[in-house]
Amino acid sequence: MPFAQLVIGPPGSGKSTYCDGMHQFLSAIGRKCSIVNLDPANDSTSYPCALDIRSLVTLEEIMSDEGLGPNGGVLYALEELEHNKEWLEEGLKGLGEDYVLFDCPGQVEAFTHHSSLRNVFWRIQKLGAMLQMDLPHLNVLTKIDKLSSYGPLPFNLDFYTEVQDLSYILPHLAAENPVMRHAKFEGLNNAVVELVEDFGLVGFETLAVEDKRSMMTLLQAIDRAGGYAFGGAEGANDTVWQVAMREGMPGMTVGDVQERWIDRKEDFDELERQEREAEAKAHETPSLTEDGGEEDSDMEEAGLVNAPDSGINVVRRT
Repeated sequence: MPFAQLVIGPPGSGKSTYCDGMHQFLSAIGRKCSIVNLDPANDSTSYPCALDIRSLVTLEEIMSDEGLGPNGGVLYALEELEHNKEWLEEGLKGLGEDYVLFDCPGQVEAFTHHSSLRNVFWRIQKLGAMLQMDLPHLNVLTKIDKLSSYGPLPFNLDFYTEVQDLSYILPHLAAENPVMRHAKFEGLNNAVVELVEDFGLVGFETLAVEDKRSMMTLLQAIDRAGGYAFGGAEGANDTVWQVAMREGMPGMTVGDVQERWIDRKEDFDELERQEREAEAKAHETPSLTEDGGEEDSDMEEAGLVNAPDSGINVVRRT
């Protein structure tokens, strides 16, 4: 397990959906990937699970046997994992050189003042999170494709991704919710703004998990942060997205994201619908090469039949 991602975030932020989407994307570009579920409350994973904490202990058993609630049960399960670190170590050894995604619990206590999960990762590869440990850390605004359904934003998207002068947003908070005009909330919001700006390390990437360009852009940022170097197994195939990742094809800028998912979302949705229809027709009536064989197109495999020329020359190896 030379490289891994520790996926953390509050409940409902899309951690498991991200793991599923990233697993599919990594598989498509030829990077062997495995997912480890460390959330005992996650009883219905949509992804193939290489290791699952629920095979060691389940949240339902803990709540029944120990009389704990959901949050206490999750922390108890992590303590059980810490006491049985060998189970996880042996399982990870079986994954070989796979790129590993760790789907973690959503309870903030597991990362702020509870040490079990931290100790587990120190034991394995000295992995960690932003402040308690020594790993690169990326913040991600997930579900960016849903943003347009919440009404217009007071500022352009880069205001939020680059975390610019947050004091400008305080009047908008008060306008959106009268409760925020109360003196105690005003003081709390000001304190949070000062904390974030003084800290100076907060910025966000964006992600629409079903969009290939969005996923590619995020993975490029993760690879840069983590120092990932392409292994020997990668590059054996040469689909469009593999070439894009190897050659460092430019991803989406914040301006591109704003245009795609906020300013012109309906236009792009319609364009992609037309491309899918064209792709379906192309598969129904495959074109023939001069020797009578069916044309094998990397563009079709990547779902980019009518996409503009990317400037990438794809040469198939034999």
